[in-house]
Amino acid sequence: MTRDEDPTADFLAEVRVPEAEWRRDRPEGSRAPAPAERPERWGRTRAAGRAAAQAAPYLQAAALVAWLASGAFDDGSGSGDQPG
Repeated sequence: MTRDEDPTADFLAEVRVPEAEWRRDRPEGSRAPAPAERPERWGRTRAAGRAAAQAAPYLQAAALVAWLASGAFDDGSGSGDQPG
């Protein structure tokens, strides 16, 4: 098979997309246009993560206070402090 009879090359020549217009019309040495901005995919998730990170010290402090308070008001019914 010779190069002129290559069916793959013929097919690719038929389906090849012409070069984009902005590439042809651009003057030599100029830059391509900036790509369109895409919306952030994880915007809400990141915002929730930031909020949780900011609230974490307060939640830890509240848990510590609750734990200390539960020990201070313990009536001792479950502990071995009282003689039986």
